[in-house]
Amino acid sequence: MAGVVLALALAAHASPAAAALPDNINTIRLHGCGGRPSASRPLRVARRLDEAARRTAGGARLHDALLAAGYSAEESAAIHVATPGGDLATARLLEAHFCAQLSEPMMRDIGIAHRGADTWIVLAAPLATPNPGDAPAVSRRVLELVNEARVHARRCGSKSFDATFALKLSSALGDAALAHSLDMATRNYFDHSGADGSTPASRVTRAGYGWGVVGENIAAGVASPEEAVQGWLHSPAHCENLMDPRFTDMGVAYMVNQKNPSGIFWTQVFAAPGSGLALHTRR
Repeated sequence: MAGVVLALALAAHASPAAAALPDNINTIRLHGCGGRPSASRPLRVARRLDEAARRTAGGARLHDALLAAGYSAEESAAIHVATPGGDLATARLLEAHFCAQLSEPMMRDIGIAHRGADTWIVLAAPLATPNPGDAPAVSRRVLELVNEARVHARRCGSKSFDATFALKLSSALGDAALAHSLDMATRNYFDHSGADGSTPASRVTRAGYGWGVVGENIAAGVASPEEAVQGWLHSPAHCENLMDPRFTDMGVAYMVNQKNPSGIFWTQVFAAPGSGLALHTRR
């Protein structure tokens, strides 16, 4: 989740009564400003972003405010302006100084909090998570991206890995991955240790896979296979799992919980058949 925080305090004379501030902002957004093209859709007032705006007014960081409000954002921005002129004067300040943020086409939702002459505005794009029915296609896409990475030699932090063979999908490993993603999403934690004390190896065993070596990567708050795999490749420890030539099979699963601030939880399980030799976990 990317976030930007901006502030401006200016004096302004009181203005005649005008439409509510969200309407004023959408007028600016849909007509364009500062030489920027107009956005194609208005912002929606979101109750959770109103709560996030109230929390930023109280001094919370934007990330923490969104987390506390239960809003999963792919992009976000917070703006603070101060003027005694009311909504119309506030809108004029926003148009003059924050046109880029107001017209950003990615933004979808808005929340506002007032305190005297001060106004806090939070703009955000909700995390666009895949649908449950997309799971087979998502698994195949993750496998494709992983195998594209494995066909090239690369460095994972201080370690070098040669190009290696492709992995294949395992339904048992997919079941183990789904069980852990579901557990993290519903019980609101992010760890390789399950809420029931399970480990990656025990979950793989429970799924009926006789393993010789097991590895696990997890991720949260990333919306697509491309983002998930890129994140793992950019992390040396996760990259080591992804490039490890001992693994032959992979399973991957995600679970979406819109009531959870992270929005989506991913689990990627690697293994090779055998009699239980080694375990590698990466978060």
